[in-house]
Amino acid sequence: MKKIFFSAALVLAGAFITATAQSTSTGSKISVGIRAGVNLQNINGRDFNDSKLENKLVPRLQGGIVVDIPLADQFYIQPGVLFSGKGAKENGSDNNVNVSYIDVPLTFLFKPLLGNGHLLLGVGPYVGFAVAGKVTDPNDNKETIKFKNTITAAEAITDPYLRRMDAGANLLFGYELSNNLSIQLNSQLGLAKINPEIEGVSNNNTVLRNTGFGLSLGYRF
Repeated sequence: MKKIFFSAALVLAGAFITATAQSTSTGSKISVGIRAGVNLQNINGRDFNDSKLENKLVPRLQGGIVVDIPLADQFYIQPGVLFSGKGAKENGSDNNVNVSYIDVPLTFLFKPLLGNGHLLLGVGPYVGFAVAGKVTDPNDNKETIKFKNTITAAEAITDPYLRRMDAGANLLFGYELSNNLSIQLNSQLGLAKINPEIEGVSNNNTVLRNTGFGLSLGYRF
């Protein structure tokens, strides 16, 4: 846990150092913002037998802070630290998978003037670190998710396991009003496999990846 928050702190510290230099060279000022919203999340991929997963979307919350660093006129780089709920409802069992992540996105942002505000167009990578998770069955029985990169065959059938690290790409589209309030549509495509390897199993076709999209509101100070 300490390593996770230390890594997030380093990202923000680097952002502020870079921002100071950029704001001096461009004449623009850096700004800090807050963001919160609701995402519809899923876990896509293939199961052990190489069949496509048909999990169901679940609502999850996301919120945190972002920093707008000017690069050039209308162009910014936007690092952030966000709490992100992820997961899915498993097809067939209706088990509800709920995993909490600390996401560190790095978005390349284009903010052209449009009317009295600014259009928001962004794309970039993110890295996520799982901090907790549970699987809840329809009878409200809960199992705690454990995090390991490699597990034994016995562990695979007794407890739910995931990898702690996630990574992928973010896209956003939105609008910022003249009073610095903003609304944005965002999507997240997980590219990293979040399920662990199973020792001694060579024919395991399982691939799990986080995906999601949602709506969020923000305010830039």
